[in-house]
Amino acid sequence: MAKTKVVIVGASHGGHQSILELLQRYTDVEITMFEAGDFVSFMSCGMQLYLENSVTDVTDVRNFEPQQFTKQGVHILNNHEVTKINADDKTVTVKDTRTAKTEEVAYDKLILSSGVVPKELPVPGKDLENVYLMRGYDWATNIKQKLEDPAVKNITVIGAGYIGIEAAEASRKAGKNVTLLDVIPRPLGTYLDPEMTSILEKELKTQGVNVVMNAKITAFTGTNKVAAVKTENGEYPSDLVIQAAGIKPNTAWLKGTVALDDHGFIKTDEYLRTNLSDVYALGDATLAHSVAANAQIPIALATVARREARYLVQHLFDKKPARPFKGVVGSSALSVFDYHFATAGLNQTTAKRVGLDIKTSFYRDNLRPQYVPTNKGNVPVFVKLAFEPLSHRIVGGAVLSKYDITAQGNVIALAIQQHLRLEELAEADFFFQPGFDRQWSLLNLAAQHALGENPF
Repeated sequence: MAKTKVVIVGASHGGHQSILELLQRYTDVEITMFEAGDFVSFMSCGMQLYLENSVTDVTDVRNFEPQQFTKQGVHILNNHEVTKINADDKTVTVKDTRTAKTEEVAYDKLILSSGVVPKELPVPGKDLENVYLMRGYDWATNIKQKLEDPAVKNITVIGAGYIGIEAAEASRKAGKNVTLLDVIPRPLGTYLDPEMTSILEKELKTQGVNVVMNAKITAFTGTNKVAAVKTENGEYPSDLVIQAAGIKPNTAWLKGTVALDDHGFIKTDEYLRTNLSDVYALGDATLAHSVAANAQIPIALATVARREARYLVQHLFDKKPARPFKGVVGSSALSVFDYHFATAGLNQTTAKRVGLDIKTSFYRDNLRPQYVPTNKGNVPVFVKLAFEPLSHRIVGGAVLSKYDITAQGNVIALAIQQHLRLEELAEADFFFQPGFDRQWSLLNLAAQHALGENPF
């Protein structure tokens, strides 16, 4: 009996998890994965660690090696770009990028995990030498070489999101003069509210990063090699430019075939199905169902893609799944030099985008009881909670400190996922030990503060 042909497009987190789930759950499937790039499953989220010499080897910064699955019968083909879906014939057109040869490959089930591509600023000089993008294996090795080059003294990073902050920090640690530019008013302004970004902006400046916000870039200048970044308000000498100015869904090849929204994201229903029969989509190229917002929004996170893949493969052969995908919270964390933060769900910026009315509360305290001195680890800690004004349902939150309290972000994420209210978080039963925390735990206190209770 012929096996069911499952074709997966894309070898990142969603594609990887799809293979794991298929192998675990089914014995009668033939799995083929196509990856357009040369290096299979590079983890761009591990790039900062590589740039700072904190990984075993650049070739280890990946989800999996193809041999892990090929020896189990999975067909994994890198340098193979899927260029078209032929829905009537249930085939995909695949191009070998090394030979330009194309072929038609049949599928019974097709899983799209095509991901995103970095945005490139459409300004003069973008093709100059030493203007790089911060994504992928090739770019990682190129940037690493430049960080080790003593001739590269001035580095300009464009984009003050996660990737841009990582690039700026790695460049400063490599001893370079670093300028961080973005058109937004606050670094990390999409991810955190002003109380926390003001702390982190000060930290960036303290560590020697030249932070320039509200900067509109007009050109990269130089002869052959980049020499400066020009903005409306000045020029910044640059031996290397790292662009980290956002991402866009890798879906241009799907136009006219798979339904896309106005921004190019793949439209899926509550079961992660596209408009085409037996064609499914997950990961960064789709809109994820946000538990906090009760709406579909972009959440480009590995954790999202893996949860979607787990659900999708579980129900891949159901005519109609018994339950829809329950959605995700969207949680992430980052270090900014000596500070560490974690965030979950919505903040003021993202809540406004989805039209959700929220209230917020900012809480500052120390990690441990007052009798523990600051030089013994009793450091300042900061918590921001977002909640619905009437129901007090928690829809977002963030924690920040020089002490690593990022695990508290997982508690906030669970509170959001379980639809907890402030009152329930205020009384949640957590441990106490003065070497770690307070008699009431940090999140208890933050929720009590949001409710207007007297400080403990």
